[in-house]
Amino acid sequence: MALGGGSYLLNPRGAWAADPIKVGIATDLTGPIGYAGIPNSNVAKMVIDEINAAGGLLGRPLQIVLEDTASNEQVAVTRVRKLIQKDKVAVVFGGITSSMRNAIKDTIVNRGKTLYIYPQLYEGLECTKYLYCTGPTPAQQCDTFIPWLIKNGGKKFYLPSADYVWPHELNKYARKIIEKNGGEVVGEEYFPVDHNEYSAVVNKIMTSGVNVVFNTTIPPGVATFFKQLNEAGFQKKGGRLACVYYDENALNITPANEIEGLASCLDYFKAVNDPFGNKLQEKYTKLYGTKSPLTAGSASTGMWRGLNLWAEAVKAAKSVKREDVAAALDNAKLAEGPGGGCAVVPGTYHVKMDMYIAVAKSGKYEIVEKSTGMVDPKECLKA
Repeated sequence: MALGGGSYLLNPRGAWAADPIKVGIATDLTGPIGYAGIPNSNVAKMVIDEINAAGGLLGRPLQIVLEDTASNEQVAVTRVRKLIQKDKVAVVFGGITSSMRNAIKDTIVNRGKTLYIYPQLYEGLECTKYLYCTGPTPAQQCDTFIPWLIKNGGKKFYLPSADYVWPHELNKYARKIIEKNGGEVVGEEYFPVDHNEYSAVVNKIMTSGVNVVFNTTIPPGVATFFKQLNEAGFQKKGGRLACVYYDENALNITPANEIEGLASCLDYFKAVNDPFGNKLQEKYTKLYGTKSPLTAGSASTGMWRGLNLWAEAVKAAKSVKREDVAAALDNAKLAEGPGGGCAVVPGTYHVKMDMYIAVAKSGKYEIVEKSTGMVDPKECLKA
């Protein structure tokens, strides 16, 4: 049910005697990040329908209150405040970019005294109590991926980046791993997210012997950058393009030929071809089609993981109170999931999970390396 102003209420099916548990979903349904927010909201609806079909939680149904954060931090703060103050949700899931997470977390966690679960891969260093991160961290994405890039690309790296917190912090981590493994960062540059003229940086890349472009530009600017880099012949001349959030959904941003050979490292790709993931994909596609797919780089696997871990914690705590659920969430785990099971690492607000390196070929990804077991996030460790 559309309530107007970017707000939606999704009531549980059937007749329930008990009052619903309200679940807040704050994600970008419109704007440049809408390509990721739409499948996020779809996954949330699917998982919550599954939980309700299985009897809800604590004998109560789940009701979704969905807010479009519109790829705009100022809009998001107002809409998240509504979730907390007016709707009185038990938990908030959402945020795609790190700038969005940083904009809304205080309204949720500190002022709103509400549990917040952030589903996207990110730059690490988020150790706010009652804020759980269910996507991959730099350690999970870089520790084995960068040595693979050096072996399968070369030692000279260029880091073209969007100018906000995720690229800055991820690049600090990536640079350490590059240098530790005998590589070299030839250049590191930052651009506004909507920048659309990259000829100068492309020229530097093409004339400085760069082997690997480790990209952290994002939509809308990334489409232009990849187009200009491809037209300059970077990949055709043997260069390796890498981007840790690029997945099957990125084909909504970039034509397949422009990212041929691009390498990525995520917690799931369709090419993993695991029975659980295949079944999940089949159900999702039946419900929502193929235009906005369930993928990892767009935070959909993190949303699936976060909702199911939270549900397990609510059952274990026999409560929806923040303190009770957080205590149970600290030890929550899932035996299965897209790409494999997962477990919260106690005391860290982060999740260990299987990781995969994949390469784009003709609009699809092929798995080239899989982690041996779950990879530790290496975040918020006590000294």
